[in-house]
Amino acid sequence: MGIVKGPSEPSRIGIIVYDGVEPIDVGGTVGVISMAQRILPGLDYVLIAERAGPIKLASGLTVLADTAFEQAPPCDTYIVTGGPGWRDQVSNPAMLTFLAKHQPTRMASVCTGALILAASGQLADKTATTRRRAVGTEADPPIDLLATRHRAHRATPAAIVDDNGTVTSGGVSLAIDGTLYVLGKLYGDDVRDEITSIIEYDRAFAANRDALGHIAV
Repeated sequence: MGIVKGPSEPSRIGIIVYDGVEPIDVGGTVGVISMAQRILPGLDYVLIAERAGPIKLASGLTVLADTAFEQAPPCDTYIVTGGPGWRDQVSNPAMLTFLAKHQPTRMASVCTGALILAASGQLADKTATTRRRAVGTEADPPIDLLATRHRAHRATPAAIVDDNGTVTSGGVSLAIDGTLYVLGKLYGDDVRDEITSIIEYDRAFAANRDALGHIAV
């Protein structure tokens, strides 16, 4: 993820959603960006889905996607959210085509969003991470699936993995860490650290980094 921008320079983050996204993936991502806008007047975001309009999240909560894939505006970074709906999205031609056509645009994922990125080919030959544990009726931990499905790549347990600008973050609460990391790449570490302090997440961010690791390849 390359050039560091000034606080007033325009930057747009595309958050990719679909039916069955985990609410904390959307809330963590959008919540961090919302607070960051207090000190980054040039920062904007857009919710992108296959079709604009209502998206039913995993809990039944409904959010509104701002735009469809075909009308989505250019973004500096796209973040693919995770949730049980990933199982449908890894074989959804509209989703995979949208992601594939933006290569090598900066890409990021939260939790099982990495499995969708992998299915699109965006993680080919890359190191990545995702949620480490199986939940509920899941037979396999998502990180094991990341190691065995959808093209060649390497899976590793970590809070965040950055492989030449493709950023993957671990389980759902790490939506916060992943979004902070992306903002650091766009605006610099000092700005990122100021945001972590504003949202009173500085200790948790440091603890997750120390315990789980931030890996740059």
